[in-house]
Amino acid sequence: MKTVPFQNPHDPIPAAIAEAAAAWLARRDRGLSPAEQDDYLQWLAANPRHTEAVTQHAAALERMMQLYEWQPAHDTEPNPDLFKPSRSATALRWARAHRFWSAGLAAAAAVAVGFILWSPRPAPVPVAAAPKSYLHVNDRLALPDGSRIELKDGAEVVVLYSETERRVKLTGGEAHFTVWKDKARPFIVDAAGVEVRAVGTAFNVRLGAQSVEVLVTEGRVTVDDAQGGANSPTAPLFVSVSERAVLSLGTASAPVVAPVTAEDISRELAWQAPRLQFYETPLADAVAEFNRLNRHQLIIADPALNSLRIGGTFRPDNVEGFVRLLATTLEVRADPAGADRTILRRIP
Repeated sequence: MKTVPFQNPHDPIPAAIAEAAAAWLARRDRGLSPAEQDDYLQWLAANPRHTEAVTQHAAALERMMQLYEWQPAHDTEPNPDLFKPSRSATALRWARAHRFWSAGLAAAAAVAVGFILWSPRPAPVPVAAAPKSYLHVNDRLALPDGSRIELKDGAEVVVLYSETERRVKLTGGEAHFTVWKDKARPFIVDAAGVEVRAVGTAFNVRLGAQSVEVLVTEGRVTVDDAQGGANSPTAPLFVSVSERAVLSLGTASAPVVAPVTAEDISRELAWQAPRLQFYETPLADAVAEFNRLNRHQLIIADPALNSLRIGGTFRPDNVEGFVRLLATTLEVRADPAGADRTILRRIP
């Protein structure tokens, strides 16, 4: 049996352990393979300071996120609570979560460097605002244990972690959950009293006005009506991968579990894909956005087309569908000009 030498908990964490903890957090954020999960758990168990280092890094990252969200240009007075130590509460709350670990690290690191290297300098030269992007990506939340939530537009969650369970309340909308495996602390999603329980799996929950739908994309979950209503099954309902459960709210209807195909899942989760959203957008801007994201380039040959306004939602790689829309709604002619170019002209 391997023994770990006594270490004073007040001693600084060795640099090698701190670097390893940071590396594990980065891997955990992007998702660990089963083999990596085993290695990670073994690494945590090998030395108490490993867990301490991970906890410190996670706490520091959370503090950095405050810097990322802080907009000094909008503040007229210093924020006295900006660096105030956080309470060791077991409840964590995110409503309309919109923070990314990687973005927070980059932004916070930039701010930190600014504090370290600060010195009186001439007034900065105004910089032109970055061009607007029409690319829409869903909000994603990385939870403290490595689990992840992807939120559809309008979805809201409240995260409540304790020593015995990991609970997330879906208060509205739709979300997809990828759960870090932890048998000691089950992961529970509560949607209007319907509880979806998982250990390590992936599933989608949609909270509607009349029902709760659970679509399992990996592993298996149990579904239970925690309110004990008339439609509550006598035992928790098991829902496996490629199955969908529908539970009616406020009625005596029994839950329905049915298989779904890969095409069904792809269609149901199409909202997860990045998309271009245009509303009264000048055609020149829309074409520029497609050109920025694709090898195939669109060329506007008639300047009169630049100011035409368009609207719609498109996959970023669906250049062909975008061109078809122009041809049918704006009377634009599309002429191929080689393998990767299309010329857009107004139809006389």
